Amino acid sequence: MTSTLALTTGTWQLDATASTASFRIGNLGRTVHGTVPLLEGTFEVSDGKPESVWGSLDLSAIDTGHPKRDKDLRKPNLLDLDTHPTMTFASRSITATSTGTSTGTDTGWHITGRLKIRDIAVPVEGDVTLSTTDDGSVTLVATARFDRKPLGIRAPRLLIGRLIDVTVTAKVNLRR
Repeated sequence: MTSTLALTTGTWQLDATASTASFRIGNLGRTVHGTVPLLEGTFEVSDGKPESVWGSLDLSAIDTGHPKRDKDLRKPNLLDLDTHPTMTFASRSITATSTGTSTGTDTGWHITGRLKIRDIAVPVEGDVTLSTTDDGSVTLVATARFDRKPLGIRAPRLLIGRLIDVTVTAKVNLRR
């Protein structure tokens, strides 16, 4: 990783093959970890600052390491994946939270936006840090926590925890 974070103005495109989304949630007194593939996404930069972030995830390929649990998540009262196989996030506000010490360039942001699952959109906020590599790509690491209940994901709290922690590690390249 390089320490210079000069972001070129333009639309940065997600490299889905080099990006991951992971989550964790309580389940029967234990913590379940899982992954969801990223499908596509963009990172808009203007004057060296992020302006917007958008992305979609393939919930139909959710993987918790337990095939029966993954099949149960497809049910209509949970994620209803046969009808709604994707989840999207679109930012509404991005504010700087940290500055690189040697460059004076912002390296972290607080992002608020809308998460949409099952045709239900709810506000979500989280933090993003970024770094660049010598090949000119940018890696964004976003973390957020959200409540599943406003999304209509109903299950007894004992079975499935209410709060979901998500980490997205996304590699993006300037669209040319």
